[in-house]
Amino acid sequence: MSRIERAGLALLRRMDPERAHGLALRALRLGLGPAPGPLTSPRLATALAGLSLPNPVGLAAGFDKNAEALTPLSRAGFGFLEVGAITPRPQPGNPRPRLFRLPEDGAVINRFGFNNAGMEAAYQALSARPAGAVIGLNLGANKDSADRAEDFVRVLAHCGPHLDFATVNVSSPNTENLRDLQGAEALAALLAGVMEARDWLARSIPVFLKIAPDLSDAALSEIADVARQGGVAGIIATNTTLARDGLTGAHRAEAGGLSGAPVFQRSTQVLAKLSSLTAGRMPLIGVGGIGSAEDAYAKIRAGATAVQLYTALAYQGLSLVPRILQGLEARLEADGFANVADAVGTGREAWL
Repeated sequence: MSRIERAGLALLRRMDPERAHGLALRALRLGLGPAPGPLTSPRLATALAGLSLPNPVGLAAGFDKNAEALTPLSRAGFGFLEVGAITPRPQPGNPRPRLFRLPEDGAVINRFGFNNAGMEAAYQALSARPAGAVIGLNLGANKDSADRAEDFVRVLAHCGPHLDFATVNVSSPNTENLRDLQGAEALAALLAGVMEARDWLARSIPVFLKIAPDLSDAALSEIADVARQGGVAGIIATNTTLARDGLTGAHRAEAGGLSGAPVFQRSTQVLAKLSSLTAGRMPLIGVGGIGSAEDAYAKIRAGATAVQLYTALAYQGLSLVPRILQGLEARLEADGFANVADAVGTGREAWL
């Protein structure tokens, strides 16, 4: 990390977290972020559900909710970007404060509630997307919607022409009763509508499903079956958690979803269980608590074809991306893997 980046992060950490995040996005749009370009090598090149990625390290949804900084983020080293969540209509989300740092735990708690500018604004931003980048959209539902399942369909149908993939997000804990859509019957119906909308697009794209880490083994098995039968291209494991085990930060009792280092173990266990349930045949994206090359490699060996980052960026900055990729390349080489795909699932049993 450069001295400038270290000083910038120190300054941002003195501010309200949500204001700091907004300023970080503004700085990126002004060209103040690192720009090594999409980092790649023969060992890091990744195939994910028909997508060709320069490397397996992506940006998780939530960092750039409204697709405001696509060009600078596409130059920050990531192999792919996921923006959103986006709902059909703009909504302000939950009252502030709604974002809390837990630096002692390397964690964050948020209860944003799908605050975003809506699908029309997202469409305009995505229509100006940088060429060559792999960009997906996290689909959401309005809090006051009469038909939340239909909201996912509407966002995909509207924004789909400018996407490389879409993610069905039924796992955010910050929209009341949203996680009820993870039930088998409701999820199957929702996915059927989303897949129909996808099939109407001029260019078919993979659809991923993002799940919670707080699922029982039985619910996880059920979701894996529904996802497979519903034509889902892959599963993103996992979203934030409602658990608070072992936290020491002053804000540990705040309501919302917990992300960052404390989620790593549980999310990786869920990932490994999914890999086992799907016999390694469904691409999985590992998310939750990744803050180093070692963490990313553990997710891959547990069964992830690719991984995503978010919370660690708030503490370590965007220079974390090339550091993870350099470390990942070194670990793959040391273990004799010619390509990252060869390492996927090789350490799964340790997490079961």
